[in-house]
Amino acid sequence: MAKYYPIFLNIQDKKCVVVGGGDVAWRKVCSLKDAGAKVTVVSPEFCPELEKETGIERVRQKYDSKFLKEAALVVASTDDGAVNKMIYSDAVERGILVNVVDKPEFCSFIVPSSVMRGDLCISISTGGASPALARNIREFLEKQFGDEYGEFTKLLSEMRRKILSEIREESVRRDILQRIAGLDMLELVKKKGVLEAKKKMIEIVSEKISKDN
Repeated sequence: MAKYYPIFLNIQDKKCVVVGGGDVAWRKVCSLKDAGAKVTVVSPEFCPELEKETGIERVRQKYDSKFLKEAALVVASTDDGAVNKMIYSDAVERGILVNVVDKPEFCSFIVPSSVMRGDLCISISTGGASPALARNIREFLEKQFGDEYGEFTKLLSEMRRKILSEIREESVRRDILQRIAGLDMLELVKKKGVLEAKKKMIEIVSEKISKDN
């Protein structure tokens, strides 16, 4: 079995093709759309969810390799093994990243099981060995990481922009960024909210600037 290299892809405004019209295809379409992709879904028929989905291109036809033109990524999710293999071969021939759902041997990439909390993404993969184990671990982590992690990550992003724009010395920036990302700050978010945590972060930045001047 292949050993995969973990990576997060930027597919913002990139053409991504999903071949298939069922529930699994719909879930793939939604996750690609959430990542900012321009999604084209190809199938003779679509499930009710795909029929209602907005912001995508629906091509009501059988698969043809012409639909892969200019695609950055393709997902095969049909119930026809021969068609899925054809999609894999066509994509590999064109140098396009391809995932055939539930068939690791026909994938140039696999999709991990993920916990999403705002911009925080925790991904779990067993390299295709046991998707069930990855799902079980995800369900466990979902209970450990609440919505406050999304709020905390959003605040850190805001503060990072502020620190990068106001502090020139890299070592000072690095020290502040490390301090404000500490678990004690997360606890402050949990107990007193984002505004209190932001106030504390600003105090840390001000103290550091004063000390170094």
